Amino acid sequence: MNDRFNTIAGWVLGGGIVLLGGTLVAGEMFKSERPDPMGYPIAGVQEEGEGGEAEQPIAHFLQTADAARGEAVFRKCAACHTINQGGANGVGPNLWGTMGAQVAHVAGFNYSEALRSKGGTWDWETMSQWLRSPRQFAPGTKMTFAGLSDPQDRADLMVYMNAQGSSLPLPPPPAAAAPAGAAPEANNADPTVNGAAPDQPVLNEAQVAPVQEGRTGGEAAPAAGRDH
Repeated sequence: MNDRFNTIAGWVLGGGIVLLGGTLVAGEMFKSERPDPMGYPIAGVQEEGEGGEAEQPIAHFLQTADAARGEAVFRKCAACHTINQGGANGVGPNLWGTMGAQVAHVAGFNYSEALRSKGGTWDWETMSQWLRSPRQFAPGTKMTFAGLSDPQDRADLMVYMNAQGSSLPLPPPPAAAAPAGAAPEANNADPTVNGAAPDQPVLNEAQVAPVQEGRTGGEAAPAAGRDH
């Protein structure tokens, strides 16, 4: 009886050892690492900040900015800000007359040290950078708004804000960049500017003969029929 029990126990123990060994081997063979970063790229979707064309200057978008559209964009700000003349401060300061004013200019409002230390004025470019990402513009700011990534939205909003107690003139449109590798027009018109001589006319045999005959009567040639 004991021999039979020992035999069964031996088979069970042996099977367990084989199963454990197989599990360990399989785990090593099919071992996988946690992806870093998590997730998989999707065709046609571009991650923020990678690739793509650089954003055009805000002056480009200001040329077509519309205050009525900007008023609609301002609704995202109205939970924290008023913009009417004499309006009260809320979570954020009243924004009447902000464009062109000093950064952190509203008396009595408790600005963050990050914004108080920026200095400068709210010109078009500075305000665009602030609206694009307050946290990048002034790290440590109390402003929790994530920002406006669309430059046309920013331009529309700034034009609306400018109409509320400010009168900053619009910047001129940015100059169009010349295509890479394009030569100036003057160089194309005058080939000698680039060090290349103008093309010389090619004479055929019939044109060369009269020229050579005319040269034989020159001062350096002997006179015809002269005695030596």
